[in-house]
Amino acid sequence: MNFLAHAYLSFNKPGILSGNMINDYVKGKKKFDYPLVIQKGMSLHREIDTFTDQHKMTVRAKQFFRPQYRLYAGAFVDVLYDHFLANDTREFSTEEALNSFCQLTYTSLQADVDLLPLKFQQVLPHMQLHNWLYNYRFKEGIEKSFIGLSRRAAYLSESAIAFAIFNEQYEELQNCYNEFFPELKQFAAETLNKLNNT
Repeated sequence: MNFLAHAYLSFNKPGILSGNMINDYVKGKKKFDYPLVIQKGMSLHREIDTFTDQHKMTVRAKQFFRPQYRLYAGAFVDVLYDHFLANDTREFSTEEALNSFCQLTYTSLQADVDLLPLKFQQVLPHMQLHNWLYNYRFKEGIEKSFIGLSRRAAYLSESAIAFAIFNEQYEELQNCYNEFFPELKQFAAETLNKLNNT
């Protein structure tokens, strides 16, 4: 999953949110440098990613991208899942509800900013200024995210084909999300409950 989903599946728990959002910026034993609640957020992130990667609907969604992008297929699927979440009226009843959630997320992360890894501290102002979380709602936002992914990845030279696949297979990918996300949300809630009881 990508930034919006990890934020949403932190269930409005500030320290959990920070850990969930920074996990990809923290390597190995560095995790233990953070307060326990942030460590739990990182653990939740990893459990979410494992569940997502192994889910049958994610496996199906990846098949559309794998011939062209091989191991990067999952990264593109993670981003497009955020698009479908941002447009999911079961989770965000209105655009205003989505934007309000996004603003609360930025505010919460800013409150912990001194604890966050330097690279994430550098990313956060751009995320907030350009309202990345909200803009996953739009296809243009997904296109920009795909371009950013191709720039950061060592073995990707373009993302235009991925964006074309996203548009061509939109309904099928939407169906994958629709079946997958309620199960992920339940799994994440149960996982967080277990982490909070340890």
